[in-house]
Amino acid sequence: MIRKAIRRQLGYVGRNLSIIAEQAKVQPLTLLSRKTYRDLLVIHELYHQQLQMWSERSHQMEDRIVSIHQPHIRPIVRGKAKARVEFGAKIAVSMTNGYAFLDRLSWDNFNESTTLIGVIEKYRERMGTYPAVVQVDQIYRTRENRSFCKQHGIWLSGPALGRKPKNGPSSEDKQDVKQDTGERNAIEGKFGEGKRKYGLGCIRARLAKRIGDYAATSRDEPGAQAPRSFCLIFAMLSRRRLALKFG
Repeated sequence: MIRKAIRRQLGYVGRNLSIIAEQAKVQPLTLLSRKTYRDLLVIHELYHQQLQMWSERSHQMEDRIVSIHQPHIRPIVRGKAKARVEFGAKIAVSMTNGYAFLDRLSWDNFNESTTLIGVIEKYRERMGTYPAVVQVDQIYRTRENRSFCKQHGIWLSGPALGRKPKNGPSSEDKQDVKQDTGERNAIEGKFGEGKRKYGLGCIRARLAKRIGDYAATSRDEPGAQAPRSFCLIFAMLSRRRLALKFG
């Protein structure tokens, strides 16, 4: 029943697009407003995507359009109990000495581990040297990232690869892991703080560039007096060492 209903709706849209194409032979589409012409192009592409998925009996499509007014938005499967699929930009953020940096913003899903080396290189461009310590989540501890950090003398948080010691980790190692985990929690808290206090969880901008600007500054809704960047009020690290944290 669902397939029949979808095919019928695709027929309606295809019929309307055919009528518009016939009318365009008499009156050019340049008579349409800029927004209407853009929406027409998006609907045309959306129709072909849905028709292809229906023909192939598939629910996946590269660069699938899920919104006519915001065609840049992509569905990202998160697997959360509250929302299995989320819509919006995915960001990679690092924090250095209490200051947060938006290193990557993408509307397509991406593997976070692939951003580590690029972000460390950006850190070197900003600071003039590589960080002494990089505190990361488990997903970043790939062999490639470990090899890069070892090559440049960077200490990467987390247990080493290979067989675990017979006597277990030493008390010093446990203390380092506990301190690293506690310090890295700061960046996890900044996501919640940005959503609760600075409008990161309810961005009403519609254009892709505007949404990126609001995500980078986490400011209030359009019409606010000035952007209020939450990355300037972070607490300093407790240890006197340069650290780069990822979230």
